[in-house]
Amino acid sequence: MKPVRTTCAYCGVGCGISARRTGPRSLQIEGDKVHPANRGALCSKGTHLGETVGLEGRLLHPMLGDAQVSWDRALDEVAGRMRSCIERHGPDSVAFYVSGQFLTEDYYVANKLAKGFIGTGNIDTNSRLCMSSAVAAHNRAFGEDVVPCSYDDLDCADLILLVGSNTAWCHPVIWQRIERARERRGTKLVVIDPRKTETAEQADLHIAIDPDGDVALFNALLGEMFERGVIDEAFLAERCRIPARFWESLEVDAGIAPEQFNRLAEMVAANERMITLFSQGANQSVGGTDKGNAITNLHLATGRINRHGAGPFSITGQPNAMGGREVGGLANMLACHLGFSENERADVASFWGTGNLCTGPGLKAVDMFRAVHDGRIKFLWVMATNPAVSMPDAGFVREALAKCETLVVSDVIAETDTARFADIRLPALGWGEKDGTVTNSERRVSRQRALLDAPGEARADWNVLCDVARRLGHEEAFAFANSAAIFREFAAMTAVAGKHGKLLDLTEWADCSDAEYDGMAPFQWGGAHPFGQGFSTDDGKANLICVEPPAPRAADAQFPLRLNTGRYRDQWHTMTRTGLSAKLATHRREPLVEVNPEDASRFGLEEGGLARVETAQGASIFRVAVTGSQRKGAIFTPIHWTEAMSAGGGTGRLAQSLTDPVSGQPGFKNTPVCIVAYKPEWRAFLITREPIQPQTSYWTRSRIENGWLIELAGEGAADIDALLPAGTRSEASDLERGMRRIAVGDAEGTLVAALFVTRNGVLPSRDWIAGQLGEAAATPPEWLAGRPSVPMPDKGPIVCICLDIGEQQILKAINDEACDIASVSNCTKAGTNCGSCRPLIARLIGEARAHMQEAAQ
Repeated sequence: MKPVRTTCAYCGVGCGISARRTGPRSLQIEGDKVHPANRGALCSKGTHLGETVGLEGRLLHPMLGDAQVSWDRALDEVAGRMRSCIERHGPDSVAFYVSGQFLTEDYYVANKLAKGFIGTGNIDTNSRLCMSSAVAAHNRAFGEDVVPCSYDDLDCADLILLVGSNTAWCHPVIWQRIERARERRGTKLVVIDPRKTETAEQADLHIAIDPDGDVALFNALLGEMFERGVIDEAFLAERCRIPARFWESLEVDAGIAPEQFNRLAEMVAANERMITLFSQGANQSVGGTDKGNAITNLHLATGRINRHGAGPFSITGQPNAMGGREVGGLANMLACHLGFSENERADVASFWGTGNLCTGPGLKAVDMFRAVHDGRIKFLWVMATNPAVSMPDAGFVREALAKCETLVVSDVIAETDTARFADIRLPALGWGEKDGTVTNSERRVSRQRALLDAPGEARADWNVLCDVARRLGHEEAFAFANSAAIFREFAAMTAVAGKHGKLLDLTEWADCSDAEYDGMAPFQWGGAHPFGQGFSTDDGKANLICVEPPAPRAADAQFPLRLNTGRYRDQWHTMTRTGLSAKLATHRREPLVEVNPEDASRFGLEEGGLARVETAQGASIFRVAVTGSQRKGAIFTPIHWTEAMSAGGGTGRLAQSLTDPVSGQPGFKNTPVCIVAYKPEWRAFLITREPIQPQTSYWTRSRIENGWLIELAGEGAADIDALLPAGTRSEASDLERGMRRIAVGDAEGTLVAALFVTRNGVLPSRDWIAGQLGEAAATPPEWLAGRPSVPMPDKGPIVCICLDIGEQQILKAINDEACDIASVSNCTKAGTNCGSCRPLIARLIGEARAHMQEAAQ
């Protein structure tokens, strides 16, 4: 079958994919070599998209409670309940919570229905959680939410500052581009991050600022540039507005060692071609907007914007966070970058042909769920997102969902933490089934094309929204025949944006045919440097913004540490897709709490043990990882684990719901926290064909070939019969160590489950026995031993998941005199596909060199 050009389902890089269908639900995935965003490169998640398109766990039919119903019955119920709610309580009693997983066409229809015809501003998106502070900073500085850079600028920069971005993990294809620039032109790299991430390990300079120390650092840095005369006076005079006492506001302590600050200042002063790439680490803060403006201030004042290799570059987290911003997916904007002034509202109402446009901004995400909790919002439609996991103070959010009079959930997965509260569940199309457009971090619009047939009765979100709109009496305004028709209307509406001085302009696509839309090649609106002729303010000048560092936080005896949160390299959001991939699970099989060695000693924590992490919002159990990469006084946990996958790892339950006063974005990165060791009476692991949810204090499962690996711990006696399936059991036990091992085979001698329990001893390695699941090659004694009778070579922990290369293979290459990443890759092929493991390879090389030097002394 001919390959189809589409785009990746994950981050905001917006990589092009060439996908070939090889069966009813199977795909061969390659990078699209002609897509400008990635030029054929893919990260590990994109490479293994083919492992995530099966139908396991899919929601395939509309559900009313636990009963399967027809689409007509389900949509009549949605429209009827919504109409009744509006009649009784007004339009603001209705809300939509949508997602950066939406395509632009889905986003546009949802925004038009909510704000234009229901008349509620209460439609917000999970992009509020990751990029809304950058949006607010852009609007304050430039007059419009426009990223002023392009990926090509990375190729010609002499200095790149990464702020709050673990790029090697979270945007690996961008990281590859940075690596190439460093190799080709000697580009210098500075990483500003409290954690010593794998990205930071590769930097020329790592600045481990205190949590929320960004504003102080950038203010001091700009003040230093002013003192050194590294200010573009002509650009400031011609293109910028400077508030009173701006320069005096920069007289602050940088918050880092003087010698480190001087080195940073030297690098910034010496390199006019400077890109500052910032992401969630900066945005997810109660001062995230100010951080964004501190960064834009530096670039505006030095004139390092609107030119090749220079500019402040916000890189988005989700595949279509930018597209959602373009069509008004955030509660505080209308479509096409328009606001709520009287003239803007009048023009939007005229374009849509509605007399029911909402009167102003709606509630942002955190406030929206507070309104659900206190009963102001009585009808909530959640689409393509999982707020019961991803929102801060997720326990409170779950209470809100349980209280909501009507909760409608549109999703691809039948049983999510959010869907468990739903009154009505609607089956949506997933990646590979959808058809529409997305916009990436550099404003490049690309097509996402259908590769697979719609499963069951799943339908496009925009189509479902249109059917509800028709039932509400708005048939003419929502008579879209296909996604092309929606895109044409959106493109035409950008003319309204132009009337109000905005740069967003897609009007060349307003009259495209269906065939032209189908054949759309990736294009970048606004060009490489969209503000080259002026900014989107009344006088065309950008604004420097006075921002102040936050006041130091007082010590808290109850919660003496600070919680930082973030992503893992090979997982995505709440793992509804990536959690299905055995390859992607190998990087981090459990949710880890990363702790500095001094803090581990202080709180009695052991490497590989368990710990209970607690905040004022909630608590959860994590596996402990003791690492010098984690700063003292703070801990780090990942965001991905759900109650569908684990009884631990509930980071959403821990994070506080304090928000940025301008953007409304939650501050996930700096929550007061305490930690204590959790010492269970027994520990175990289980391999099994079918996923289960044990009833014990700690469990978490990860995908393996042919089934699942489940880690467990608890008190009392382990409920063996509840954990194991039927079959022929083989068993071994050691009462002294409290050890019990049980293997279950079927009639053909195939291993269908194995359980290893201990109270005092050491559990065996999981790798070999996990590989025996569904196989009949080994014997029951080998199963119970957890190893083959003839020892096999040990690859060690997997380093390169793309090519299945283990740590021991890397170390052998290093011992055989492979002295750098390139030579290790030549020997083992590790790092030659997505490249996201190359920082880890570099670490292994560095550690091996250190050991060799110690041995030689």
